[in-house]
Amino acid sequence: MPQSAAALVKKLRREIEEHDRRYYILDDPLVSDAEYDALFRELRELEERHPELIAPDSPTQRVSGEPMEKFVSAEHRFPMLSLDNVFEEAEMTAFDLRVRKRLANERVAEESDAVAYCTEPKFDGVAVSLLYRNGRLERAATRGDGLVGENVTQNVRTIKAVPLTLRGDNPPAELEVRGEVYISRCGFRKLNEQAGRDGGKVFANPRNAAAGSLRQLDPRITAKRPLLFFCYGAAPASELSDTQKGLLDRLVELGLPVCPEVGMIEGVGRCGEFYRKMLDRRDALPYEMDGVVFKVNRIDWQRRLGELSRAPRWAVAYKFPAHEMTTTVRDVVFRVGRTGVLTPIARLAPVEIGGVTVGSVSLHNMDEIGRKDVRIGDAVIVRRAGDVIPQVIKVVKARRPKPAPKKVRAPADCPECGGKVAHREADANVLYCTSAWSCPAQRKAAIRHFASRGAMDIEGLGEKVVARLLEEGLIEDSGDIYRLHEKKERIAALDGFGKKSADNLISAIDRSRTVPLERFIYALGIPEVGETTAGSLALRFKTLDGLERADEEALKAVPDVGDVVALRLREFFSDEGHRGILDKLRAGVHLKAPAGATGEAPLTGRIYVLTGTLPSMTRDEARRRLTMLGARVAPAVSRNTTAVIAGEGSGSKLDRARELGIEVLDEDALLRLLNTGRK
Repeated sequence: MPQSAAALVKKLRREIEEHDRRYYILDDPLVSDAEYDALFRELRELEERHPELIAPDSPTQRVSGEPMEKFVSAEHRFPMLSLDNVFEEAEMTAFDLRVRKRLANERVAEESDAVAYCTEPKFDGVAVSLLYRNGRLERAATRGDGLVGENVTQNVRTIKAVPLTLRGDNPPAELEVRGEVYISRCGFRKLNEQAGRDGGKVFANPRNAAAGSLRQLDPRITAKRPLLFFCYGAAPASELSDTQKGLLDRLVELGLPVCPEVGMIEGVGRCGEFYRKMLDRRDALPYEMDGVVFKVNRIDWQRRLGELSRAPRWAVAYKFPAHEMTTTVRDVVFRVGRTGVLTPIARLAPVEIGGVTVGSVSLHNMDEIGRKDVRIGDAVIVRRAGDVIPQVIKVVKARRPKPAPKKVRAPADCPECGGKVAHREADANVLYCTSAWSCPAQRKAAIRHFASRGAMDIEGLGEKVVARLLEEGLIEDSGDIYRLHEKKERIAALDGFGKKSADNLISAIDRSRTVPLERFIYALGIPEVGETTAGSLALRFKTLDGLERADEEALKAVPDVGDVVALRLREFFSDEGHRGILDKLRAGVHLKAPAGATGEAPLTGRIYVLTGTLPSMTRDEARRRLTMLGARVAPAVSRNTTAVIAGEGSGSKLDRARELGIEVLDEDALLRLLNTGRK
């Protein structure tokens, strides 16, 4: 065996392990995917030529072995306990009081002393235990009953966020690490999208996806799933540190991934503050969490406090409001949107989810109804995550009424106008009303969209006002909005209006007469054309006339525009009714050319990351406006980031920016950037 080959194999393994750590743990890759693939290929070829150099902890051996017939049992060296839960601040206060009283009884602290707590998110994943001997991963097991779990070593070895060997020259002789296997929101979405394309199983939520992926009998299947890992403890902890926070810092030194949101606070009052902060950020973080864990920071105090049969006395999980609840489908109706698409809506027995009462959810299309087999009378699990629209996760078929209800059938006629219902040419699962502008539901929805905040932003022209103006014959389409000043007296005479309300409405309409071209294009409500696509079209064609004259080939040359979008654009601008509306709008609206229309966009080549809450605009609006100036908005901070725009409640992205020395902008600086294209 040539010494040069052995040395090169060792060098390549170290390089690949470091790149895995930078990519999967630190989210800060140093090389491109192509460079990484070349290193991996070189190592694999060397090992194939020198099989005597292959080692179990080599990066090439993460996926190995034949499928298992079943999992064998694995006994934990130290019990894997659960956590007691609290759901209200009073319960959290009571927990803290119990801790202080017991410490006082143990004569290690005064009852009046504030207790320091290590804080961390409660991940919604699968708890596992990793056993390292002499720095090498020897075994991985699920929690099981806390004493005995399932041996899932082969599957855990496929998770690149889990190091096969610990870092450093002197790792502990034996270390049992505790942590959570999870799937990020982005990974979950992509996994289900791929499953939908392949006709495979679509998972209900990230936790189910993580559990199902980890318990595959064939590790090659697990390797294809986007599993990640955070560790939150080790046993025995006292051998690594005298505090919980110090323990986690030591695990990071050993190369193990720890959530960047981990912190340390003192006193129960700060516990409530931290809980509320994390609850506000819950849906902005890249992973699912269902609460916050508070652990007494001093490990000697943890030992003094002791444990119950299933949970430690020194830790508690302060749970967030539920994301999922079970309710009943009372009816399925079909709603007609502004583009004529019929969307099936499940009317539910009202249920409170996350502090909001949910009485109806979209079922999207007939294919979705068929796939989930939703029927009137079914018990269903409904999920609502933060501001995300509620959705039916699955039917609880064990509770289906007997005899089973009939399947939901698609309507033959439009429920609003009685017009003929047909299928979309590009998507057989989508139903639409063919009556177009003669359908009152389509007209009302199109006008409402035109006036909405992301479009023409006409304050006061909401759904009820639009419906009233249509009923009174004051408008027929969006083009009539800019003629309403001629009918101000008639508006003022309507019940519930009056002169002041009419004046306010006309003033709001007048303020919207000058608008950027991209917002006007979006306001037209062209099927498949969202804000980003509208911005790309405005930058490419510069004027409305230029966009109208463009043929399909010119349209398809624009980023975000494919065959379907190009077809929808040509259909829209070729329609006689739409051309009539545009003629009226030209007489009432002045369109501003987009920034960069006369040359290169001012922020071209710059990369920004948004984090936290901005006081005067949503992150979607900030993203859209930055994109319109040529910038790219990235999801994570890296060395290539130009600046991080930080609002209230900023977390790990802000910390990462400071660590890398990347410029941080507040909202005032962002507004100057958007208005001038310069800092």
